[in-house]
Amino acid sequence: MKVLLFNGSTNEKGCTYTALKEVADALEKEGVDAEIVHIGRERFYTCTGCDYCHDKGHGRCVFTDDPVNDLLAKAEEADAYVFGSPVHFAAASGAITTFLSRFFYAGGKMHCYKPGAVVLSCRRGGATAAWEQLNKYFGIRSMPIVSSQYWNMVHGNTPDEVRQDLEGMQIMRTLGRNMAWMLKCIEAGKAAGVSVPVAEAPVQTNFIR
Repeated sequence: MKVLLFNGSTNEKGCTYTALKEVADALEKEGVDAEIVHIGRERFYTCTGCDYCHDKGHGRCVFTDDPVNDLLAKAEEADAYVFGSPVHFAAASGAITTFLSRFFYAGGKMHCYKPGAVVLSCRRGGATAAWEQLNKYFGIRSMPIVSSQYWNMVHGNTPDEVRQDLEGMQIMRTLGRNMAWMLKCIEAGKAAGVSVPVAEAPVQTNFIR
């Protein structure tokens, strides 16, 4: 079992990384492989809605000169995701939101039924708004959302300050253990013959008569 953790901060080893590392360490202690991928300094194209990924691209984006397709290939081997971001103006970072829009749209059904979680770091406020913003990606791909004992956020302006947020760090460890537990439950279900739900053909309804 493997979990990919995406760091959407421009600072590769900053506050967001400190939170993700605590989650990753908890996963590793439970026997689950964890890899942190830094995407916060990448320059991602925004999705243009061209539908190449669905019509001709077979789950890959038409843009090939940024890392989205490479990350989609990496995600095929993952069983779950954690997306981490700093809070900018009570929202997630521009890098991670631009990435996620194409990652989830192009990846399509590949993401279905994989557990997902979000981790936010902030100096003081805005984390709950950003947390709600990022969790919405999971709801469009039939993904179970992994929670912790409180909202998945840490507070601090430096990694050292984040490590002093004892409750926040405990929340990260609990999240890692909860993620590991869910993955093991899914594996046990598969071993017992429980398969994923059979999806109906999609129906799209607009509200204009």
